[in-house]
Amino acid sequence: MATLKEFEEALREHGMNMALALLERLRERDRATRTVKPARRLTGQKMTPDLARAILDLHATTGMTQQEIAFKVGVNQGRVNEVIKRGKWLTDDPHAPEAVARDRALARMRGDPRPRKAGKPAAKAAAGKDKTAPAQRRASRQGQLTFGDL
Repeated sequence: MATLKEFEEALREHGMNMALALLERLRERDRATRTVKPARRLTGQKMTPDLARAILDLHATTGMTQQEIAFKVGVNQGRVNEVIKRGKWLTDDPHAPEAVARDRALARMRGDPRPRKAGKPAAKAAAGKDKTAPAQRRASRQGQLTFGDL
């Protein structure tokens, strides 16, 4: 398949000036009718119960698709789906799964250290003095390969 540039070069090689002129007129027409579409969204809005209620209201009162609603309110389509199908974000509960996940993601973005799991002291884990047998360590990480497994 030839590219448009290759096609244009072939027209020049064969001296087809009328075809080149027509091609240029088509380019000019395309440039004149081309518009710059607005960007989808630069930064997403924080999901709040008020925003979730607005999403539900738009969904109930208009014939808009989830994608159109997402574009209008400034969130992604997945968030709109979560609100409509699962009723997420309708409360201010800080212990709701979606709020906990959001807070963890924000902590990762800030570079906060990960919280330690209960059962292992931080100093012992940091020093690498875990005396668990290799077979036990592998069994506790099912589904994860290590170099010793290969």
